[in-house]
Amino acid sequence: MEALRVERLDHLGLIASVINDLGLVSLIDARLKPDDQEAITPGEAVKGMILNGLGFANRPLSLSPQFFANKPLDLLFRPDVKAEMLNRFKLGRTLDEVKTYGSDLRLSELALVVCQQEAIDQRLNHLDTTSFSLTGDYVPESDQQAITITHGYSKDHRPDFEAGRVGTDGVSRRRRAVDEQNLGW
Repeated sequence: MEALRVERLDHLGLIASVINDLGLVSLIDARLKPDDQEAITPGEAVKGMILNGLGFANRPLSLSPQFFANKPLDLLFRPDVKAEMLNRFKLGRTLDEVKTYGSDLRLSELALVVCQQEAIDQRLNHLDTTSFSLTGDYVPESDQQAITITHGYSKDHRPDFEAGRVGTDGVSRRRRAVDEQNLGW
């Protein structure tokens, strides 16, 4: 009797297709040079982490081989990719490379290239912010870390508290301190 093997694609095929269409694997591999001795490239490892994160929520990355065990890896990646290649050692080394390169820088570069490819307006269109209350003394280590501390509206509706605000810009999603006086809030 012939053995039957069932593989589940679910929504991961759509996600893998978008990653392929945007060329994210080759964009990542252009900055994080693949090692000839590695079975998968850093770009493929990042793709694996994205697929894992969008399909195996709240589980550690060390269980990635378990997650990919019943997936059609030839469709999601390329022929000859095995689940055990996406192990914690490869993923950990890739995350170390991303950290060394600069994760904010890499994300901004990817966002810029994708925006150019897809003809997305690259001007800052919005700023997402959150405010927080501060208590005690706030002494920044340098002027570069300083944020403007003000009295006034905060999301906890306590105008008597000192408040700060942090925001992300619309394209790179980079967090930064927001000076409320310059933005007219």
